[in-house]
Amino acid sequence: MAPPSSSQATWSFSTLCATVSDPDHPDQYGSSSVPIYQSTTFKGLPGSANKASEEFDYSRSGNPTRTVLQQHLSKIQGCKYSMAVATGMACLDVITRSVKPGECIIAGDDIYGGTNRLLGLLASNGGINTKHIDTTDASILEETVRQTVKDHAEGKGPRLAMVLLETPTNPLLKVVDIKACTAAVRKHVASVRDTVIVMDNTMMSPALMRPLELGVDVVYDSATKFLSGHHDLMAGVVATNDEQLAKSYAFVINSVGNALAPFESFLLLRGLKTLAIRLAAQQSSSQVIATHLHSLGFATNYPGLPSHPGRDAHFSQAKGAGAVISFETGDAALSQRIVGGTRLWGVSVSFGCVNSLISMPCLMSHASIDPKVRAARRLPEDLIRLCVGIEDVEDLIADLNDALLAAGAVQRQSDGSLVRVATATNGSVSETSNAVTAAPPSSSSTPSLIVSSPGKVILFGEHAVVHGVTALAASVSLRCYCLLEPRYDGRLSLALPDLNIEHSWALDELPWDALPASVQAGDAPIDLDAKLLRRIVHAVEATQGGLTESDRSHASCIAFLYLYMIVVGGVPQKAGGQSFTLRSLLPIGAGLGSSAAYSSSLAAALLHSQQKISLSEDSEAISAATAQIINRYAFLSEKVIHGNPSGVDNSVSVFGGCLAFTRPKAPRNALKANELKLLGNGLGEKRLLLTDTGVGRDTKSLVASVGKQLELEPERVGGILDEIQAIVDEATKLLSSGGDEKTLGKLISRNHELLVQLGVSHPSLETIRTTLSPLVVDSTQYALDTKLTGAGGGGCAVTLLPSSSNAAAVQEEAVKTLTKLGMQCYPTTVGGAGVSVLLAPETALGKGMMGRDGETGDVTAASGGLRQRFIGLSNEELGEWLEGGSMWKRAGGA
Repeated sequence: MAPPSSSQATWSFSTLCATVSDPDHPDQYGSSSVPIYQSTTFKGLPGSANKASEEFDYSRSGNPTRTVLQQHLSKIQGCKYSMAVATGMACLDVITRSVKPGECIIAGDDIYGGTNRLLGLLASNGGINTKHIDTTDASILEETVRQTVKDHAEGKGPRLAMVLLETPTNPLLKVVDIKACTAAVRKHVASVRDTVIVMDNTMMSPALMRPLELGVDVVYDSATKFLSGHHDLMAGVVATNDEQLAKSYAFVINSVGNALAPFESFLLLRGLKTLAIRLAAQQSSSQVIATHLHSLGFATNYPGLPSHPGRDAHFSQAKGAGAVISFETGDAALSQRIVGGTRLWGVSVSFGCVNSLISMPCLMSHASIDPKVRAARRLPEDLIRLCVGIEDVEDLIADLNDALLAAGAVQRQSDGSLVRVATATNGSVSETSNAVTAAPPSSSSTPSLIVSSPGKVILFGEHAVVHGVTALAASVSLRCYCLLEPRYDGRLSLALPDLNIEHSWALDELPWDALPASVQAGDAPIDLDAKLLRRIVHAVEATQGGLTESDRSHASCIAFLYLYMIVVGGVPQKAGGQSFTLRSLLPIGAGLGSSAAYSSSLAAALLHSQQKISLSEDSEAISAATAQIINRYAFLSEKVIHGNPSGVDNSVSVFGGCLAFTRPKAPRNALKANELKLLGNGLGEKRLLLTDTGVGRDTKSLVASVGKQLELEPERVGGILDEIQAIVDEATKLLSSGGDEKTLGKLISRNHELLVQLGVSHPSLETIRTTLSPLVVDSTQYALDTKLTGAGGGGCAVTLLPSSSNAAAVQEEAVKTLTKLGMQCYPTTVGGAGVSVLLAPETALGKGMMGRDGETGDVTAASGGLRQRFIGLSNEELGEWLEGGSMWKRAGGA
């Protein structure tokens, strides 16, 4: 490396970071950014006039992009030699290759989980044992080194080849006094040739600490963290001033082939330019957040706090406290709720990137360490680690406070301040908190549960059902899922990620005075209460704070609050609170019953949590009587959303299967109440293709239009309704007996023609019909029968797929053809279970909650708990995960 000029020697660290220049390797075109030499080999004979051919021949051994990176790393680290490798753990792998079988290592007892795993591998496979001690006490280190050297000299023990230090430690942020420790080692082992002192500087980076200047022989960093800063690459950096060690490590890197690739070298160079300003912002926010947690009474680990026992030692060797914090809650389950309850903080392993992360080390980054070992090393199972990014610190604290409140870790006082809640294990809270309140009684806690409800497809009778004609409908395999979790802050929250909204309300601020007396007396209402509905509309609008939301999300919030207040029937205990998060695998607003699935899931969750329904422990089935109660409340929610719904959507969603539904409507029928008839196995093995046109429609206006036509043209419209009833009657017989496919197809097509006469079709729906009839597959024409389903006016169409031997090819071609037209296709089975409840989801989904640790590779509990996983998975992943759970209790179905 060329020596710095006199002016460079006085440059600040931030200037050095931003200034990438290697005089020995200037770009031939004068590029202002280092090019990516994405080449395996370089041309030229040894000894030729081409200087590059002497230095570069094969990228494993040397690459121009990596060479400039390594020169830049040496400059900002103030060292002679820097080597860039594939990952942070690759650094330690390279370094430990110099340790021979039968030799030993001394390392700390609070170290990164991946380091612990590699040291364990060296012991089991290489005969290289590690003594884990408290390196924060230099006297302990000195005595261990002394005894190890003495035993080896007397032939009683292995040679001490390496001392491995880490400060601040991860994740407890204990401080190692580097000068004291290196002095302790050198007191008994004078030469680096005998024992090499190695430091993992990842937590600080060269921006804050230079261990080579404090007596350390080799420093390594996981450049995946602060050095790159964006979590878009994996890399590691080894640094030393010792030529012999540098040559040894370079030989290993070339031999095993773990040098950093050209593209990653380019990314790391780019990240290094902003290291100083990133870390300055992260460190500033970390100090504020650590101070806030400490003031609440949490045992907070951060060297920047005046109370940190290693503060003086830390600042004698570092320029700042870093951007990693850890704190204890006193209860592992409480910690999981906090981690899972954050929104802005990403639940993930690792640290050092621009976005803030939160994790539980014992479940994630340090899960590879045996629990007994963790306990022996005093690593708390409830520990939460915060890795602070560059977001606004007020936003980060607000999000953390929300999670603490929702989890029950703190409570808000009348003056708006927060106080910590005592737990069974933390007893009285630290004196830094001025008040302690009792933890919420378990009787007021709502156990977590998941409810799911299917969408529906109306096979025959839509629109006509409003006027007393029977409708045939079936549940589909696409479902809506509702996750209910407890809160302890007296608030009620609703999150609808599919509609991109999340709101919360203080329970005691809801319009309880508008609740009808009959509801307060325990009656289950049939009709909506206009006064209560108006007050709830005002409450929702106040929460939205003047922001414009879609009509759909607005109606969903109103229905949610209305149903909640009706089910609860009065002001709940202040200590209570609930969180509802709903995901829909159904296309929303496409006529496939997404709102009914939403209403049914909410109704079941609320009724069970308020002990208005009970589920038998001895049966996996939800009884018909219980399903009737759920359906009654789901219908109320549907009325809020749609005004005058038929009731068929929520009935299918609750009862599942295939059913005939008739609504009382004189003079067409003499029924006094809705009539439901289950149709055996319904469609059996038949498959349908649901196609979402992507065209929105207004169900209210379409239903009103048909009603207006009946009023103005009773003879014409009445005749259409009569013919639809006849189709339904014939279809009922077919479905009950298994169904003749050809006849069923003809009925589907004729029903659609009648709906066209009622004016509820749409050009997009007609395009589907003409596209699929005929459909050519392998030179064979298939006339697939299609009709609109639901309200029409856009929305969805349903197509009967053939059951022939070529069925899969027909389905594939139909999906491909319609997708090209910009439509979304959903092949589905029909007739499955209705509303379903999963009690104790943490237990039931135990296997599905397991994930692979991103840092250690070990299988561990999935990060963030239920809610984070519930929100973060794709639709396909969510369905597979939840439906894979055991212990579902289900209503109806084929």
